[in-house]
Amino acid sequence: MGSLFPPYNGHEPQTSPFMTTPIRIIGAGLAGSEAAWQCVRRGVAVELFEMRPVRSTPAHQTAHFAELVCSNSLKSDSENTAPWLLKEEMRRAGSLLIEIARQSAVPAGHALAVDREKFAEAVTAAIEREPLIRIVREEVTAIDEAGPITIIAAGPLTSDALSREILRLGGGEQLYFYDSISPIVEADSIDMTRVYMAARYDKGTADYINCPMTREEYDRFLDALLEAQSVDAKGWENLNYFESCLPIEEIARRGRDTLRFGPMKPVGLRNPRTGQTPYAVVQLRQENLRADSYNLVGFQNHLKFGEQARILRLIPGLENAKFLRYGQIHRNTYVNGPTLLTETLQMKQHPKVLFAGQISGVEGYVESIATGLLAGLLAAALAAGAEPVPPPRATAFGALVNYICHADAKNFQPANITFDLLLALDEETRRRTRDKKQRHAMVCQRALKALDGWLGERRAELPQLQG
Repeated sequence: MGSLFPPYNGHEPQTSPFMTTPIRIIGAGLAGSEAAWQCVRRGVAVELFEMRPVRSTPAHQTAHFAELVCSNSLKSDSENTAPWLLKEEMRRAGSLLIEIARQSAVPAGHALAVDREKFAEAVTAAIEREPLIRIVREEVTAIDEAGPITIIAAGPLTSDALSREILRLGGGEQLYFYDSISPIVEADSIDMTRVYMAARYDKGTADYINCPMTREEYDRFLDALLEAQSVDAKGWENLNYFESCLPIEEIARRGRDTLRFGPMKPVGLRNPRTGQTPYAVVQLRQENLRADSYNLVGFQNHLKFGEQARILRLIPGLENAKFLRYGQIHRNTYVNGPTLLTETLQMKQHPKVLFAGQISGVEGYVESIATGLLAGLLAAALAAGAEPVPPPRATAFGALVNYICHADAKNFQPANITFDLLLALDEETRRRTRDKKQRHAMVCQRALKALDGWLGERRAELPQLQG
């Protein structure tokens, strides 16, 4: 199934007769760009606000839309996994960014990873050529909750001024956690005689560079890591890390083997030169289509740059590594979804204001795009005078929305899509179906059937926008 509505064919789209004021979208990251695309596919005009390059952030390096600031991976693309299901739902719903991700993909085994520069450039170009999108390069510091429909997709690096405005709207305490960025090395500086190409369990093609470690090499690396100097926290900072994205030095402090059972897990990565499984492995993933740079998978950290250079060069094959980017840490802002939001991503107290992306309470690139798609679709329905209908609970879309709105408000943290969030099969079916992979396939089939029905209903709601 393709896009909900025909793609732009070079003719000037007609603004819908019910639209007098464009939908305002704040932030042109993953969620904001996708939301804007979904609105204009339905003939709804958009004002898209992006503060870069007028005002930058601690993590962004360009002024492009949809810039990926952490890794370049959009997670597993293996059929019947939870990340695959979410991407398949977005594909069926006509996602621009998922289409561009596949067009700018780089080798990554069973994962979907992209050339982040080409990806951001392509998204920016697609948004800029849309006649119904007016791009405004300025910082938004105030929200008119009684004014035009507004989607806040400012992302985890929301400016202080806009954060204060969101606080005013929500009337409560802002939440945040700390996220980290992995280092990137020049491909030519990797000693290929000391490494080997492989994907874990030989899934997909041998796209990852693997740096094998003996026990002695691992112990030497670990001791240096534990003694390394971290960047000093500012006095007002409470370093509340997101559990699934801990800096490697924090993981190491939990025990000498925690890295070997985490980002340095060697299982399924047999060294073809020796025929043996190493004691530990550091994986490098291709950054771009030129294959001239690689990122250290799972090696986000909060160490001083000089310390990173010293310690990471203890990894076999990286003795002479040239770093294009060191690991960094930044604060990620998000709202308390269970307190503030409905299942249509609208604020409970201000229904003309919607949230999308990581600021809404999801974690990850794919999840951010997904909530942007939903917010754009639901906002367009609002603009048409229709009642926005949340996605079915059985879908991956619905699982994310359900978590955002119904998780424990006192202990709320952003979540990735997992089967734990998806609606479980009934007890009788689980009893009859013992094979886990088969159960996952059944959950995915049920989700896609529910999604197709929901999308069909959404088309019927706005027949005047089709064709």
